[in-house]
Amino acid sequence: MTGEETKAKIPVLAIMRPESYREKSESLARDYGFEPIYAPMIKLEGMKDEGFEPFVQRVLAETSDYVVFTSANGITFTLDKLSETEKEHFITALKKSRVIAIGPNTEKELLKIGVDNPFLPGDYSSEGIVEALCPEVKGKTVDLARSAFGAKVLIEGLEKCGATVYETHVYTLSIPEGAVQKKLIERTLAGEVDAFAFTSSMMVKGFMKHAEQLGAERTIKEILDRVVVGAIGTPTGNTLKKHGVEANVIPDEFTFEALLKAIKNRF
Repeated sequence: MTGEETKAKIPVLAIMRPESYREKSESLARDYGFEPIYAPMIKLEGMKDEGFEPFVQRVLAETSDYVVFTSANGITFTLDKLSETEKEHFITALKKSRVIAIGPNTEKELLKIGVDNPFLPGDYSSEGIVEALCPEVKGKTVDLARSAFGAKVLIEGLEKCGATVYETHVYTLSIPEGAVQKKLIERTLAGEVDAFAFTSSMMVKGFMKHAEQLGAERTIKEILDRVVVGAIGTPTGNTLKKHGVEANVIPDEFTFEALLKAIKNRF
């Protein structure tokens, strides 16, 4: 192979986001000069727990001082449970609370529904929210609408600061099983993947679980040491570390596009 041909090789990027993100993710990856392999390692499923109706009622009654959404999915799955009329009333009432968005994608989703002044902490994480809100939440009511896998640090931290915290799980995450996931592990083992974009801790767990099922966990770790491993956020990076893998790319901005940019800079 000549030097020019080597230079021209398009890096193959593993994208493991939920199926609903496929079209947008693949398109963005191609724009950044990658050849994407799509194999979802997370499946999103809506759920409704006993905390949901009280949460909606507090927002409508304007007794919720703060409403925290830790992902764009939290907003989508909340609104999916409401009728059109309920949705309208809920959004109107939501605008009267202080709405917290964990990052730019969550903020975008709120802006889309007309909540035009969400607060973003400087650090897009549960710890960042606690740090930002701690000085002002004493004696206040805080509602969290998020996944069933949300970090406890958010509730515990806000309660330590004197807030009354309520949580409702509006969706859950599972690890999909199938030929597509198995194929990604096989292609990784064959040395056909140049970079990996991990966007959550659950995604790391899903990927490693599939590697284990093929008896290839140790080999996969060795391969990941030789390729570009990107992670959104410190929690995802820490989960990789727990599995013996070092993320060599963690962008400052917690978005998929920022992750693609940072990974691209390694080629």
